[in-house]
Amino acid sequence: MILQACLNGSRDRREHPGLPVTAAELAVAAREAVAAGAVDLHVHPKDAAGADTLDPVAVAEAVERVRAAVPGVPVGVTTGAWAAPDARRRAALVRSWTVLPDHASVNWHEEGADEVAAALAERGVAVEAGLFSGTDAVARFRASPRAGSVLRILAEVTDTDPGTAERSARALLDGIGTDPPAPVLLHGEDGGAWPVLRLALRQGLSVRVGLEDVLHLPDGSPAPGNAALIRTAADLAAAVDTAAGGR
Repeated sequence: MILQACLNGSRDRREHPGLPVTAAELAVAAREAVAAGAVDLHVHPKDAAGADTLDPVAVAEAVERVRAAVPGVPVGVTTGAWAAPDARRRAALVRSWTVLPDHASVNWHEEGADEVAAALAERGVAVEAGLFSGTDAVARFRASPRAGSVLRILAEVTDTDPGTAERSARALLDGIGTDPPAPVLLHGEDGGAWPVLRLALRQGLSVRVGLEDVLHLPDGSPAPGNAALIRTAADLAAAVDTAAGGR
């Protein structure tokens, strides 16, 4: 399993004052997250207004600055439709990138997922298949010609109720099946983030955490930043490993 840090997402600083927005801030956050235990990074490059963008200049700056801060750690970016609603435009932007990330997420419930994934493959960028609960993403992914060539499956639980998120996660995993074409990284968001992360750890799945997914620690207190979230997830993973070793 891996512990991935999702450093900022589509959020802005109104949601958390420590959210990394600029490339320089992402570099600092990446260094701190890796020191806390992250082994893989997912970032959202931003434009001058702080909105997500697939613009080649912004992607290049973010990826280069993060790589310089944490050499050898894989760096991924988003290709979410909110950054460029037209799928052909998203694919064209991918083809215009001058600096390539190690991987990029493609959300399979979005129109044109296959086209965007194909553009990434042409550039040699590995694909993380985003399968959101409550959507038809699993069925679309199963029917996709790209399904057998993705780096991993990002199983994203959109149920933010801490009382029901684990049940929603189990339903999503049941839909993906017991023999997926790639390793599964399971994660939740907001109120569902920690219950889903604990489930993922118990099942031996990869996990991610960061200010993109959750702004609070398991006790409900505000998270100081990405490093605190990563450190907490690493501690939870170590506790699960210790418990498993004692059985």
